[in-house]
Amino acid sequence: MQTDTLESLDKAGRNFGTTPRMPALFLGHGSPMNAIEENEFVKGFRKVASEIEKPNMILCISAHWETKGTHVTAMTNPKTIHDFGGFPRELYEIEYPAPGSPQLAEEVRNLVTRAEIELDHQWGLDHGAWSVIRHLYPQADVPVVQLSLDYTQSPRYHYELATQLGALREKGVLIIGSGNMVHNLRRVAWDKMDEDNFSYDWAAEASHKMKRAIEERDHQKLINYKSAGPEFVLSIPTPDHFLPLLYILALQTKDEHAHIFNDKAVGGSLTMTSVKLT
Repeated sequence: MQTDTLESLDKAGRNFGTTPRMPALFLGHGSPMNAIEENEFVKGFRKVASEIEKPNMILCISAHWETKGTHVTAMTNPKTIHDFGGFPRELYEIEYPAPGSPQLAEEVRNLVTRAEIELDHQWGLDHGAWSVIRHLYPQADVPVVQLSLDYTQSPRYHYELATQLGALREKGVLIIGSGNMVHNLRRVAWDKMDEDNFSYDWAAEASHKMKRAIEERDHQKLINYKSAGPEFVLSIPTPDHFLPLLYILALQTKDEHAHIFNDKAVGGSLTMTSVKLT
């Protein structure tokens, strides 16, 4: 990337003046192959990008960065992390050279009092971030910062922490949660991956109840998903892919609606369901 472009992005990273409130997105990212495939889901990502103002910066909460404590990437040039195995070489050759924003990282640390935020200079952009953001902004010209998930904490803790990030939306920051609402890799029907919208009964029931809770603003049901029934237990065997949804729902204001898109099941036990707050 040319020096003058980096300089202009750095200036944008320092711009924390008041802007119209940015939307917030939860993106069902699914397989890493969605980074390079042309399908209805990546078309959905591109469509949603066309519907919103281009942000000054992005803060991404990915299912694939779990830490003890909460960390935020603070480097100027985050690396592209290929945190997966067994895929075609083409996927490993993808680079997403979006700049970082130390200024945004510092702003996150200043805003959040719910946790002690540690500045990270080692991580970068994992596939939960770059595999979807590259479809939103293929020129990699929007600075991206990642916030980690503290695996020692409860869903309520994450939801309450997320409420403290809302002010960033008034400063040109697009907040993205990247995961999957229903995500049970051990139950995937690999022989039915190409079957359109195939879902096990328990996954379909959980998905229906999740979407109803989102539409009815019943965030408490989703925060307390562990006691919501056996279909939730099967659909969320580990919290990593579900917690990014809570980060986005926690940002919902009284006058905002949750718009659901990419609402399909894959392989029986995964859903690509995504949500836009606006």
